Amino acid sequence: MLFKEIVGQKSVKEKLIQSVKDNRISHAQLLLGPEGSGKLALAIAYAQYICCNNKLEDESCGVCPSCLKFKKLVHPDLHFVYPVATSKTIKKDPVSDDYISLWREAIVENPYMSQTRWYEIIDVENKQGLISKYESYEILRKLNLKTFEADYKILIMWLPEKMNAPAANKLLKLIEEPPSKTLFLLVSENSEQIIPTILSRLQLIKIPKIDQKSMHIAICDRFGLAPDKATDIVHLANGSYLNAINLLNTTDENNEYFEHFVELMRYCYQNKVIEIIEWVDKIATIGREKQKSFLEYAIRMIRENFILNLNQKEIVYLTKQESEFSEKFSPFINKTNVFSIYENLNKAHSDIEMNAYNKIVFLDLGLKLVKLINK
Repeated sequence: MLFKEIVGQKSVKEKLIQSVKDNRISHAQLLLGPEGSGKLALAIAYAQYICCNNKLEDESCGVCPSCLKFKKLVHPDLHFVYPVATSKTIKKDPVSDDYISLWREAIVENPYMSQTRWYEIIDVENKQGLISKYESYEILRKLNLKTFEADYKILIMWLPEKMNAPAANKLLKLIEEPPSKTLFLLVSENSEQIIPTILSRLQLIKIPKIDQKSMHIAICDRFGLAPDKATDIVHLANGSYLNAINLLNTTDENNEYFEHFVELMRYCYQNKVIEIIEWVDKIATIGREKQKSFLEYAIRMIRENFILNLNQKEIVYLTKQESEFSEKFSPFINKTNVFSIYENLNKAHSDIEMNAYNKIVFLDLGLKLVKLINK
Protein backbone atom coordinates (compact mmCIF):
# COMPACT_ATOMS: atom_id res chain seq x y z
CA MET A 1 0.00 0.00 0.00
CA LEU A 2 1.46 3.34 -1.11
CA PHE A 3 0.53 6.64 0.51
CA LYS A 4 -0.48 8.02 -2.89
CA GLU A 5 -3.14 5.30 -3.19
CA ILE A 6 -4.94 6.62 -0.11
CA VAL A 7 -7.59 9.27 -0.66
CA GLY A 8 -6.80 12.59 1.02
CA GLN A 9 -5.30 12.67 4.55
CA LYS A 10 -2.35 14.81 3.43
CA SER A 11 -1.43 16.10 6.91
CA VAL A 12 -1.62 12.62 8.49
CA LYS A 13 0.63 11.18 5.77
CA GLU A 14 3.17 13.95 6.33
CA LYS A 15 3.15 13.34 10.08
CA LEU A 16 3.72 9.59 9.70
CA ILE A 17 6.50 10.05 7.14
CA GLN A 18 8.23 12.67 9.28
CA SER A 19 8.24 10.36 12.31
CA VAL A 20 10.29 7.86 10.27
CA LYS A 21 12.70 10.52 8.98
CA ASP A 22 13.25 11.83 12.51
CA ASN A 23 13.66 8.29 13.89
CA ARG A 24 10.86 9.04 16.36
CA ILE A 25 8.58 6.06 15.79
CA SER A 26 6.45 5.49 18.88
CA HIS A 27 6.26 1.76 19.61
CA ALA A 28 2.49 1.85 20.25
CA GLN A 29 0.17 4.05 18.19
CA LEU A 30 -3.59 4.38 17.81
CA LEU A 31 -4.99 5.49 14.46
CA LEU A 32 -8.47 6.65 15.40
CA GLY A 33 -11.07 7.71 12.87
CA PRO A 34 -14.53 7.11 11.43
CA GLU A 35 -15.39 4.28 9.07
CA GLY A 36 -14.26 5.00 5.52
CA SER A 37 -11.56 7.51 6.49
CA GLY A 38 -8.70 5.24 5.36
CA LYS A 39 -7.08 4.56 8.73
CA LEU A 40 -6.30 0.90 8.01
CA ALA A 41 -4.81 1.83 4.64
CA LEU A 42 -2.68 4.48 6.38
CA ALA A 43 -1.42 1.94 8.92
CA ILE A 44 -0.37 -0.44 6.12
CA ALA A 45 1.27 2.33 4.07
CA TYR A 46 3.11 3.53 7.19
CA ALA A 47 4.36 0.01 7.94
CA GLN A 48 5.49 -0.38 4.34
CA TYR A 49 7.36 2.92 4.43
CA ILE A 50 9.14 1.91 7.64
CA CYS A 51 10.27 -1.39 6.10
CA CYS A 52 11.06 -0.08 2.59
CA ASN A 53 14.65 -0.77 1.49
CA ASN A 54 14.84 2.31 -0.71
CA LYS A 55 12.66 5.06 0.77
CA LEU A 56 11.79 8.09 -1.36
CA GLU A 57 11.26 11.56 0.06
CA ASP A 58 7.56 11.06 0.75
CA GLU A 59 6.77 7.53 -0.38
CA SER A 60 7.88 3.89 -0.34
CA CYS A 61 9.77 2.90 -3.48
CA GLY A 62 7.16 0.29 -4.34
CA VAL A 63 9.61 -2.01 -6.13
CA CYS A 64 12.09 -3.34 -3.54
CA PRO A 65 11.61 -6.90 -2.21
CA SER A 66 9.99 -5.54 0.97
CA CYS A 67 7.48 -3.37 -0.90
CA LEU A 68 6.55 -6.18 -3.25
CA LYS A 69 5.73 -8.38 -0.26
CA PHE A 70 3.74 -5.58 1.36
CA LYS A 71 1.74 -5.21 -1.83
CA LYS A 72 0.44 -8.75 -1.28
CA LEU A 73 0.45 -8.34 2.54
CA VAL A 74 2.79 -11.32 2.90
CA HIS A 75 5.85 -9.68 4.47
CA PRO A 76 7.11 -12.04 7.22
CA ASP A 77 7.52 -9.20 9.74
CA LEU A 78 4.00 -7.84 9.19
CA HIS A 79 1.31 -9.36 11.40
CA PHE A 80 -2.43 -8.70 11.43
CA VAL A 81 -5.01 -9.12 14.17
CA TYR A 82 -8.73 -8.55 13.57
CA PRO A 83 -12.08 -9.73 14.98
CA VAL A 84 -13.08 -13.29 14.10
CA ALA A 85 -15.66 -15.87 15.12
CA THR A 86 -16.41 -19.53 14.56
CA SER A 87 -17.77 -20.43 11.14
CA LYS A 88 -18.59 -23.46 9.01
CA THR A 89 -14.87 -24.06 8.47
CA ILE A 90 -13.46 -22.95 11.86
CA LYS A 91 -15.39 -24.68 14.62
CA LYS A 92 -13.45 -23.79 17.76
CA ASP A 93 -11.18 -21.09 19.26
CA PRO A 94 -10.74 -19.02 16.08
CA VAL A 95 -7.76 -16.69 15.62
CA SER A 96 -6.84 -14.25 12.88
CA ASP A 97 -4.47 -16.64 11.11
CA ASP A 98 -7.38 -19.00 10.47
CA TYR A 99 -8.73 -16.39 8.04
CA ILE A 100 -5.49 -14.79 6.85
CA SER A 101 -5.94 -15.73 3.17
CA LEU A 102 -9.42 -14.20 3.10
CA TRP A 103 -8.13 -11.14 4.96
CA ARG A 104 -5.31 -10.50 2.50
CA GLU A 105 -7.61 -10.92 -0.46
CA ALA A 106 -10.25 -8.61 1.02
CA ILE A 107 -7.84 -5.82 2.02
CA VAL A 108 -5.93 -5.90 -1.26
CA GLU A 109 -9.28 -5.49 -2.99
CA ASN A 110 -10.62 -2.81 -0.65
CA PRO A 111 -8.60 -1.44 2.32
CA TYR A 112 -11.67 0.65 3.29
CA MET A 113 -13.65 -2.52 4.12
CA SER A 114 -16.39 -2.31 6.76
CA GLN A 115 -16.93 -4.63 9.72
CA THR A 116 -20.16 -5.92 8.24
CA ARG A 117 -18.48 -6.80 4.97
CA TRP A 118 -15.66 -8.62 6.79
CA TYR A 119 -18.10 -10.79 8.74
CA GLU A 120 -19.88 -11.63 5.49
CA ILE A 121 -16.59 -12.68 3.90
CA ILE A 122 -15.70 -15.09 6.71
CA ASP A 123 -19.32 -16.29 6.90
CA VAL A 124 -19.85 -16.15 10.68
CA GLU A 125 -23.64 -15.88 10.28
CA ASN A 126 -25.25 -14.28 13.37
CA LYS A 127 -22.11 -14.24 15.49
CA GLN A 128 -20.13 -11.11 16.29
CA GLY A 129 -16.40 -10.81 15.77
CA LEU A 130 -14.07 -10.89 18.74
CA ILE A 131 -10.36 -10.66 19.54
CA SER A 132 -10.03 -13.32 22.23
CA LYS A 133 -7.48 -14.73 24.66
CA TYR A 134 -6.52 -17.34 22.04
CA GLU A 135 -5.41 -14.47 19.82
CA SER A 136 -3.24 -13.07 22.59
CA TYR A 137 -1.27 -16.33 22.75
CA GLU A 138 -0.60 -16.05 19.02
CA ILE A 139 0.44 -12.41 19.35
CA LEU A 140 2.88 -13.25 22.12
CA ARG A 141 4.37 -16.11 20.12
CA LYS A 142 4.84 -14.05 16.96
CA LEU A 143 6.28 -10.97 18.61
CA ASN A 144 8.84 -12.92 20.58
CA LEU A 145 10.38 -14.18 17.34
CA LYS A 146 13.31 -12.34 15.82
CA THR A 147 12.66 -10.20 12.78
CA PHE A 148 13.09 -12.05 9.51
CA GLU A 149 13.95 -9.23 7.13
CA ALA A 150 12.96 -5.78 8.43
CA ASP A 151 14.21 -3.70 11.34
CA TYR A 152 10.78 -3.88 12.98
CA LYS A 153 8.17 -6.52 13.72
CA ILE A 154 4.89 -4.72 13.05
CA LEU A 155 1.51 -5.74 14.44
CA ILE A 156 -1.52 -4.04 12.89
CA MET A 157 -4.65 -4.62 14.97
CA TRP A 158 -7.91 -3.68 13.27
CA LEU A 159 -10.69 -2.76 15.73
CA PRO A 160 -8.96 -3.20 19.11
CA GLU A 161 -12.28 -2.26 20.71
CA LYS A 162 -13.34 -5.84 19.93
CA MET A 163 -10.82 -7.31 22.39
CA ASN A 164 -12.22 -9.14 25.38
CA ALA A 165 -10.67 -8.57 28.83
CA PRO A 166 -8.13 -11.46 28.80
CA ALA A 167 -6.79 -10.42 25.38
CA ALA A 168 -6.65 -6.77 26.42
CA ASN A 169 -4.71 -7.56 29.59
CA LYS A 170 -2.20 -9.63 27.63
CA LEU A 171 -1.74 -6.83 25.10
CA LEU A 172 -1.26 -4.33 27.93
CA LYS A 173 1.69 -6.34 29.24
CA LEU A 174 3.21 -6.46 25.75
CA ILE A 175 2.84 -2.70 25.28
CA GLU A 176 4.37 -2.02 28.70
CA GLU A 177 7.29 -4.38 28.05
CA PRO A 178 7.50 -4.78 24.26
CA PRO A 179 9.98 -7.13 22.63
CA SER A 180 12.84 -5.32 20.94
CA LYS A 181 12.04 -3.46 17.70
CA THR A 182 8.30 -4.09 17.91
CA LEU A 183 5.69 -1.68 16.59
CA PHE A 184 1.99 -1.80 17.52
CA LEU A 185 -0.42 0.00 15.19
CA LEU A 186 -3.97 -0.15 16.51
CA VAL A 187 -6.71 0.96 14.11
CA SER A 188 -9.94 1.94 15.85
CA GLU A 189 -13.34 3.49 15.25
CA ASN A 190 -14.35 3.75 18.91
CA SER A 191 -11.64 4.47 21.47
CA GLU A 192 -14.21 4.58 24.30
CA GLN A 193 -14.47 0.79 24.12
CA ILE A 194 -10.71 0.27 24.52
CA ILE A 195 -9.71 -0.31 28.14
CA PRO A 196 -8.26 2.91 29.64
CA THR A 197 -5.00 1.29 30.73
CA ILE A 198 -4.18 0.44 27.11
CA LEU A 199 -5.52 3.72 25.74
CA SER A 200 -3.26 5.75 28.03
CA ARG A 201 -0.17 3.99 26.64
CA LEU A 202 -0.89 4.70 22.98
CA GLN A 203 0.21 7.67 20.92
CA LEU A 204 -3.02 8.98 19.43
CA ILE A 205 -3.19 9.88 15.75
CA LYS A 206 -6.61 11.23 14.81
CA ILE A 207 -7.77 10.43 11.29
CA PRO A 208 -10.44 12.93 10.14
CA LYS A 209 -13.09 12.48 7.51
CA ILE A 210 -11.74 12.80 3.98
CA ASP A 211 -11.85 16.35 2.64
CA GLN A 212 -14.28 17.01 -0.20
CA LYS A 213 -11.69 18.12 -2.74
CA SER A 214 -9.62 14.93 -2.40
CA MET A 215 -12.76 12.78 -2.49
CA HIS A 216 -13.98 14.54 -5.63
CA ILE A 217 -10.66 14.07 -7.45
CA ALA A 218 -10.47 10.39 -6.45
CA ILE A 219 -14.00 9.59 -7.59
CA CYS A 220 -13.56 11.34 -10.93
CA ASP A 221 -10.18 9.70 -11.59
CA ARG A 222 -10.97 6.18 -10.41
CA PHE A 223 -14.54 5.80 -11.63
CA GLY A 224 -14.58 8.17 -14.60
CA LEU A 225 -17.49 10.11 -13.12
CA ALA A 226 -18.63 13.45 -14.49
CA PRO A 227 -17.72 16.32 -12.11
CA ASP A 228 -21.35 17.27 -11.34
CA LYS A 229 -22.28 13.65 -10.57
CA ALA A 230 -19.16 13.29 -8.42
CA THR A 231 -20.17 16.40 -6.48
CA ASP A 232 -23.46 14.75 -5.49
CA ILE A 233 -21.65 11.56 -4.41
CA VAL A 234 -19.09 13.52 -2.36
CA HIS A 235 -21.86 15.39 -0.57
CA LEU A 236 -23.74 12.22 0.30
CA ALA A 237 -20.56 10.31 1.28
CA ASN A 238 -19.89 12.85 4.06
CA GLY A 239 -16.14 12.21 4.24
CA SER A 240 -16.27 8.42 3.92
CA TYR A 241 -14.72 6.76 0.87
CA LEU A 242 -16.57 3.59 1.81
CA ASN A 243 -19.87 5.49 1.63
CA ALA A 244 -18.84 6.85 -1.76
CA ILE A 245 -18.14 3.33 -3.08
CA ASN A 246 -21.45 2.07 -1.74
CA LEU A 247 -23.32 4.96 -3.31
CA LEU A 248 -21.64 4.31 -6.64
CA ASN A 249 -22.49 0.64 -6.48
CA THR A 250 -26.00 1.16 -5.08
CA THR A 251 -25.72 -2.14 -3.24
CA ASP A 252 -28.64 -4.45 -2.58
CA GLU A 253 -27.82 -4.15 1.12
CA ASN A 254 -28.44 -0.38 1.11
CA ASN A 255 -31.77 -0.94 -0.64
CA GLU A 256 -32.62 -3.64 1.87
CA TYR A 257 -32.05 -1.32 4.83
CA PHE A 258 -34.09 1.42 3.14
CA GLU A 259 -37.01 -0.95 2.60
CA HIS A 260 -36.87 -2.19 6.21
CA PHE A 261 -36.84 1.39 7.46
CA VAL A 262 -39.75 2.54 5.27
CA GLU A 263 -41.85 -0.45 6.31
CA LEU A 264 -41.23 0.08 10.01
CA MET A 265 -41.97 3.82 9.88
CA ARG A 266 -45.21 3.29 7.97
CA TYR A 267 -46.43 0.56 10.29
CA CYS A 268 -45.58 2.67 13.33
CA TYR A 269 -47.33 5.74 11.94
CA GLN A 270 -50.43 3.69 11.09
CA ASN A 271 -50.31 1.88 14.46
CA LYS A 272 -50.38 -1.52 12.75
CA VAL A 273 -49.21 -3.76 15.59
CA ILE A 274 -49.77 -7.07 13.74
CA GLU A 275 -47.68 -5.80 10.81
CA ILE A 276 -44.98 -4.62 13.21
CA ILE A 277 -44.81 -8.13 14.71
CA GLU A 278 -44.49 -9.59 11.21
CA TRP A 279 -41.75 -7.04 10.44
CA VAL A 280 -39.93 -8.10 13.62
CA ASP A 281 -40.03 -11.75 12.50
CA LYS A 282 -38.46 -10.71 9.20
CA ILE A 283 -35.71 -8.50 10.64
CA ALA A 284 -34.81 -11.26 13.13
CA THR A 285 -33.61 -13.47 10.26
CA ILE A 286 -30.97 -11.16 8.74
CA GLY A 287 -28.21 -11.77 11.32
CA ARG A 288 -26.93 -9.75 14.24
CA GLU A 289 -24.30 -7.73 12.38
CA LYS A 290 -26.79 -6.71 9.70
CA GLN A 291 -29.29 -5.82 12.43
CA LYS A 292 -26.72 -3.48 13.92
CA SER A 293 -26.01 -1.99 10.49
CA PHE A 294 -29.72 -1.49 9.92
CA LEU A 295 -30.08 0.36 13.23
CA GLU A 296 -27.11 2.56 12.32
CA TYR A 297 -28.84 3.26 9.01
CA ALA A 298 -32.08 4.10 10.83
CA ILE A 299 -30.25 6.50 13.15
CA ARG A 300 -28.78 8.26 10.12
CA MET A 301 -32.19 8.50 8.44
CA ILE A 302 -33.78 9.99 11.57
CA ARG A 303 -30.98 12.56 11.81
CA GLU A 304 -31.26 13.54 8.16
CA ASN A 305 -35.04 13.80 8.32
CA PHE A 306 -34.86 16.05 11.36
CA ILE A 307 -32.42 18.34 9.57
CA LEU A 308 -34.68 18.30 6.52
CA ASN A 309 -37.60 19.25 8.75
CA LEU A 310 -35.57 22.25 9.95
CA ASN A 311 -35.29 23.28 6.27
CA GLN A 312 -31.48 22.92 6.24
CA LYS A 313 -31.35 21.08 2.92
CA GLU A 314 -27.76 22.08 2.15
CA ILE A 315 -26.49 19.82 4.97
CA VAL A 316 -28.83 16.89 4.33
CA TYR A 317 -27.15 13.68 3.11
CA LEU A 318 -29.73 11.54 1.32
CA THR A 319 -29.85 9.53 -1.89
CA LYS A 320 -32.53 10.30 -4.46
CA GLN A 321 -34.61 7.35 -3.25
CA GLU A 322 -34.26 8.43 0.37
CA SER A 323 -35.05 12.05 -0.50
CA GLU A 324 -38.31 11.13 -2.21
CA PHE A 325 -39.47 9.26 0.89
CA SER A 326 -38.17 11.88 3.33
CA GLU A 327 -39.99 14.78 1.69
CA LYS A 328 -43.21 13.29 3.07
CA PHE A 329 -41.77 11.62 6.18
CA SER A 330 -39.60 14.43 7.61
CA PRO A 331 -42.51 16.47 9.12
CA PHE A 332 -43.02 13.61 11.58
CA ILE A 333 -39.46 13.93 12.94
CA ASN A 334 -39.38 17.07 15.01
CA LYS A 335 -38.11 18.63 18.23
CA THR A 336 -40.73 16.86 20.34
CA ASN A 337 -39.69 13.32 19.42
CA VAL A 338 -36.31 13.23 17.64
CA PHE A 339 -34.19 12.81 20.77
CA SER A 340 -36.38 10.04 22.18
CA ILE A 341 -36.41 8.22 18.83
CA TYR A 342 -32.61 8.48 18.66
CA GLU A 343 -32.22 7.18 22.22
CA ASN A 344 -34.46 4.18 21.52
CA LEU A 345 -32.64 3.29 18.30
CA ASN A 346 -29.28 3.65 20.03
CA LYS A 347 -30.44 1.49 22.94
CA ALA A 348 -31.65 -1.19 20.52
CA HIS A 349 -28.22 -1.13 18.86
CA SER A 350 -26.50 -1.57 22.23
CA ASP A 351 -28.87 -4.39 23.21
CA ILE A 352 -28.22 -6.26 19.96
CA GLU A 353 -24.48 -5.79 20.47
CA MET A 354 -24.85 -7.28 23.97
CA ASN A 355 -26.57 -10.35 22.45
CA ALA A 356 -30.06 -9.57 23.75
CA TYR A 357 -32.91 -11.59 22.20
CA ASN A 358 -33.44 -9.76 18.93
CA LYS A 359 -37.20 -10.25 18.60
CA ILE A 360 -37.84 -8.69 22.00
CA VAL A 361 -35.48 -5.80 21.21
CA PHE A 362 -37.12 -4.97 17.89
CA LEU A 363 -40.70 -5.44 19.13
CA ASP A 364 -40.01 -3.12 22.06
CA LEU A 365 -38.49 -0.61 19.64
CA GLY A 366 -41.47 -0.79 17.26
CA LEU A 367 -44.06 -0.28 20.00
CA LYS A 368 -42.19 2.71 21.39
CA LEU A 369 -41.86 4.25 17.92
CA VAL A 370 -45.64 3.99 17.47
CA LYS A 371 -46.11 6.49 20.29
CA LEU A 372 -43.18 8.71 19.36
CA ILE A 373 -43.91 9.12 15.66
CA ASN A 374 -47.52 9.99 16.39
CA LYS A 375 -46.67 12.72 18.89
